[in-house]
Amino acid sequence: MIKISSIGKFLDQPLLSARIKKNIPAVLTLGCSAIVIDQMNHTPKEDRKKTGIKSSIILGATILSAVNASKIASFITKREIPKSISEIQKTNTKIINDYLSKNTTDSISERILNKAKNKVLSLKDINILNTKAPSEILNKLIPPPENINAKDIFKDIGWLSIFGAIPVAGGLLGGIAADKLTEKNWKDKIPNKVNEGIYQYLANIFLCNVGAGIALGILEKCNIKSKSARCLGMVTGILLTGVIGGSAIANYIGKKFINPILSPKNKQDTRTPELIDIGLHTDDIATVAVLSGLKWIEPSLPILYSVSGYRAGIGYRNNQKHSSRTCHKERAHFLRSKC
Repeated sequence: MIKISSIGKFLDQPLLSARIKKNIPAVLTLGCSAIVIDQMNHTPKEDRKKTGIKSSIILGATILSAVNASKIASFITKREIPKSISEIQKTNTKIINDYLSKNTTDSISERILNKAKNKVLSLKDINILNTKAPSEILNKLIPPPENINAKDIFKDIGWLSIFGAIPVAGGLLGGIAADKLTEKNWKDKIPNKVNEGIYQYLANIFLCNVGAGIALGILEKCNIKSKSARCLGMVTGILLTGVIGGSAIANYIGKKFINPILSPKNKQDTRTPELIDIGLHTDDIATVAVLSGLKWIEPSLPILYSVSGYRAGIGYRNNQKHSSRTCHKERAHFLRSKC
């Protein structure tokens, strides 16, 4: 029977995370190419070229910023950059060779350990080691998650928040550039893009991180170590600050600061949460995982944050009453592509 702890060990393999991370750019490129093709197929023939150019620029800028966001955020926050595949293989080889030279083990475990030098282990292999081999060697190869302390909580929040800001900024700039190349009234579209970018970042990324961090800080101060309690507390913090409060704060900033500067005549630019916005809070699962000490979900962050970057790039505002046929098409295409 597979142990539950073996599943966690399987997911936490550094080599597995490194391989996933390596393939993320290709996954994003294929996914975005499919979205562009789908949008063009649902656009009248005379508008397909413009749609293809706009979508390609927005998605290209979002992807480029998302795949580089981790390094930029790590540099700014002085966070350790995850090791490359070759570095992990070298470390694994040293750990296993040292262990085998000092300890005797059964043939099956030895075979699996030698495999672990260069390859990702299967769940079955992990379970065998978890059952037969001493925990010492498995924990060296796959360090167990640790409950981070209060000092590290906000360091990780800073990293996550900068990470999330970069794809949103990339999508926003890509959207402005795309409109400048394809639209005569491109300047009129900037306020919506800026407001949507602020909404995406505050409501769907930053304030959710802050809420999770505050909740975790309170639990840390109360000396609560239970992982289930910590996860529940972070989810509660996310709901209170991001899902509920984030929309109001983002709309207030847009109404009081962004519109008066960029669009003084725009008086009705309120963004309300939608079902798909709730879906975007999937990235908060990553926040909970990272702050809980689980690193295996980190490679997926570029994909999760790219959704917010793209929506900022198209400047989607659900309560804005536009006569522009293009705006409605962009919104419909995005919803179809994500459903």
